[in-house]
Amino acid sequence: MKRLDHLAMIIHDVGVIFQFLGFASLVPFVVLAIFSEWILILPMASAPLVFICVGNLISLVPRRDAEPPISVALVAVAISWFAIALVGALPFVFGLHMSYIDALFEAMSGWSGTGFTMIASLDTTPKTLLFWRSFMQWIGGIGIIAFGLSVRRRTRISLFQLFRAEGRPEEMSPHVKSTSRRMWRIYLFLTFAFTGLVMLSGIPLWDAANLVMVAIATGGFTLHTTGLAYYNNPLLEVLLIPVMLAGAIPFKVFFLMYHGKIAAMFRDKTVQILFSIALVGSLFVSLDLYIFSSLPVGTAFRQGMFIAISGLCTCGLQNADLNYWAAIPIAIVTMMMFIGGAIGSAAGGIKVNRVALAYTGVKWWFRRFFVSGRVIVPFRYEGRTLSKELSELEISKNMLIIMLYVITIFVSTIACLHLYITSFRLDEVVFEIVSALSNVGLGFGFISAASPLSIKWIFIVLMWLGRLEIVPVIILAMGIYKGVQTELAKEIPRQSH
Repeated sequence: MKRLDHLAMIIHDVGVIFQFLGFASLVPFVVLAIFSEWILILPMASAPLVFICVGNLISLVPRRDAEPPISVALVAVAISWFAIALVGALPFVFGLHMSYIDALFEAMSGWSGTGFTMIASLDTTPKTLLFWRSFMQWIGGIGIIAFGLSVRRRTRISLFQLFRAEGRPEEMSPHVKSTSRRMWRIYLFLTFAFTGLVMLSGIPLWDAANLVMVAIATGGFTLHTTGLAYYNNPLLEVLLIPVMLAGAIPFKVFFLMYHGKIAAMFRDKTVQILFSIALVGSLFVSLDLYIFSSLPVGTAFRQGMFIAISGLCTCGLQNADLNYWAAIPIAIVTMMMFIGGAIGSAAGGIKVNRVALAYTGVKWWFRRFFVSGRVIVPFRYEGRTLSKELSELEISKNMLIIMLYVITIFVSTIACLHLYITSFRLDEVVFEIVSALSNVGLGFGFISAASPLSIKWIFIVLMWLGRLEIVPVIILAMGIYKGVQTELAKEIPRQSH
């Protein structure tokens, strides 16, 4: 009963988010009308209809302004993201006659900004459904909760908790409504500006708009089966690099641009680390392609720089067939995908902030070994000096997230190798698992429409885990497990009587 009371504090606001998505999912009807794809009216109507009906139903729950536990907010966000994927799959089921599992995979890949696809031929797919894929990634990139809160008239405690539970940094939380609206304006401005930039490569407006939507959301969906290779346009690939980097930069940095402090953006430590990893990683990958894959210098740098930056930004746009790459550049890109973008951005991965904190924490621990136990070694991070207790807590939380990612990759790899015997090498399987967990979408083809059902489910869960940074899903699983245990404990005394 206590759990239901806690859930009632937040369920009304989840209903409001669903209502918002219902109206937002009407946007593809503009594309439907432009291209006269009238046969898709009913399939496309399925998503907004279910969103609005479910939203109206659960928003009838009386709202309470009491502060819900953060665990309840985490559970609500975990359930909401999975439920949104369940609904987002409907247009693919009714419009393309896909199996529901394949459609769910497509929707989870879309909302989570991953980029793996179950659609066999994108070139023959109706434009409305192609836009629906891009639109899901665009909304999912900024965050469904953050997107929905931008239209709220007032912000309550439970909305604040939902905002935090979706992975937004603490400093972005005090004024949730105004923060969300500024994020919306910046996101929209960047989308329009980058669309104009990408059109300089000579591609049509339709292609440019869709590519920018998925690139700035660090998604990886494209309009053609062969991906970016369809265009064979080096200038397009160069122009997409700043779009992908913008998606991996924390949104708080763009607030500086919003207030005219453009130079301050590049003084941000997180941005500097991100750009440094992008530069060094892309150079190493390019050189390794030239040395170990025997590619011409121009081709090696074109493929290496784009794929490396795409992997780090967890974008998933791909301009090369990775099956022809040697193992060493593949290993570097795997590590870059694992790191990912910044906390508070559209990117996935463990985040560069956590890598920086882990490095600083390790240095701090070793420095303490070389001084007397009575000497206090200060821990400085992001310009602040933290107490010993707080330092150890932050470092422990940080390392916990990193270890959860590592364990998830290990367990998923073992499961996939047991369930799917293929010709793919171990490094290729690990690559795609990291790609799914970090919400990237780069791959060799291990996961496809031909994959077994069990493998598809593993990748659906991996994409879900990655988008929520694992913890909310674990708390949800623990809650279900405890609930089952409690019910069993109640049932045993009844049977004994």
